[in-house]
Amino acid sequence: MKVIYFLVSILALASSVAFAYDPSPLQDFCVAIQDPKDGVFVNGKFCKDPALVKAEDFFKHIEPANASNPLGSQVTPVAVDQLFGLNTLGISLARIDFAPKGLNPPHTHPRGSEILIVLEGTLYVGFVTSNQDKNRLFTKVLNKGDVFVFPIGLIHFQLNVGYGNAVAIAGLSSQNPGTITIANALFKSNPAISDEVLTKAFQVDKSIIDYLQQQSWYDNN
Repeated sequence: MKVIYFLVSILALASSVAFAYDPSPLQDFCVAIQDPKDGVFVNGKFCKDPALVKAEDFFKHIEPANASNPLGSQVTPVAVDQLFGLNTLGISLARIDFAPKGLNPPHTHPRGSEILIVLEGTLYVGFVTSNQDKNRLFTKVLNKGDVFVFPIGLIHFQLNVGYGNAVAIAGLSSQNPGTITIANALFKSNPAISDEVLTKAFQVDKSIIDYLQQQSWYDNN
């Protein structure tokens, strides 16, 4: 009997170790405070009283977006900020509308993988792996009904290579996956990244960096 108790204790300990982990962040950062009354939110959103929840908390209608902008694309997110019922569920989606030759520029989602399905048109899509994997590029031309996956955190893009408009729906594995558009982050940060950093990183003349920082860098999200 003692042997059985010993084995049960070992299994319980192993189980607690195996399932112990820090929760994934649901925003860029969450600085701790000593007094909860001074807090703004928990890791995610505060929860509504279940007795007050309505069907409308889980419903949202989205319309086609106007993609007439410098990028020729517009993303309509449906994350927890747009649909409160998504809180704690670990999912979200986005509709992406493309004008002819429109681009959803290279970007990453720091907190979620993405699965994309083409509803209309033809898209050239791809992602780049990490430095450890020698930055390999994976690309595919997608037509209506095709599905493609972008792993969490990797730089990816979608380009409309058809002759008409295109539409895609992206599912994401976080209620708040976040988006970092590479060009905007590097050349439109607030405050600006030092010229010394960018000229050395890109191995170009300062005048080129100055030119890039002066561009408008449209945000399609």
